[in-house]
Amino acid sequence: MKRSSGIRLCVTVAVSALSLALITGCSDGGSDKAESNTKGTTGDSAQDSSKNTAKALTVAELKKLALAKGDAAGYEIGSVGKTFPASKSAVTADKAQCRPLAWAMAAQAPGEAGAATNKLVTEAKKPSSAASKSMEDMTEKEFDDAFGTALDRTTTVVGLSSYDGDGAEKAFKSVSDGVRSCSGGFTVTSGGDSQKYTGVAAEKASDTGDESVAFGASAVMEDSGGKTGTMHTEVVRHGNTLVTYYTVNLGALMSGKAYVVPPAVIDAQAAKLK
Repeated sequence: MKRSSGIRLCVTVAVSALSLALITGCSDGGSDKAESNTKGTTGDSAQDSSKNTAKALTVAELKKLALAKGDAAGYEIGSVGKTFPASKSAVTADKAQCRPLAWAMAAQAPGEAGAATNKLVTEAKKPSSAASKSMEDMTEKEFDDAFGTALDRTTTVVGLSSYDGDGAEKAFKSVSDGVRSCSGGFTVTSGGDSQKYTGVAAEKASDTGDESVAFGASAVMEDSGGKTGTMHTEVVRHGNTLVTYYTVNLGALMSGKAYVVPPAVIDAQAAKLK
């Protein structure tokens, strides 16, 4: 069956979106107020920080706390593998204050962590009414629907990092501050390749853990007629451990449908840190 130019554009947009979402891995508009949720008063936090003698967890301890198969219903959980860079030294940004955002989006610890690990969490495949047909037997609309359905699922990389003393609080603050100061956008560079984000906007955080902050980073996708795609990130502090959630949904990026970091994934990870 002959495919229309619209389908070819759709494929191009999907590939461009994937490239955009995983830009750091392939190579190895905003608000002026970050919507950060903090439990407790600023004075109490500062006083606690001066007395904080907590020790960072080990990598082995963090791995036991990371999401595993069966922890989040409706999601497949596996290793990140080579999808994202192996270390934060491979990722940088043109503005120093935006680097914590770039690291969180690349599954890396936003600060100087004592240990870190991560997991890839993918929404289970959705059934399609055209799934039983071969591509050649599909009508144009059936193919469009099947293609969109196949891509319309979230992929979230969940990063855990642990810190000595008040390191987690400082790392969290660097992200929260970055959401405000990087509203005009920034450029991420990894392995010689660069991706410009045109804007960063604060989003509603989950209010889990001790502190949480969420943001969306937007960029123009290549060969999409100027279409802008937004990737979503949330960072949550649980004591001296930070959890970063970076989510992309290719189908939603193509259709312009809104999507968020899956609450079920955040809740499942938060439950393992209680």
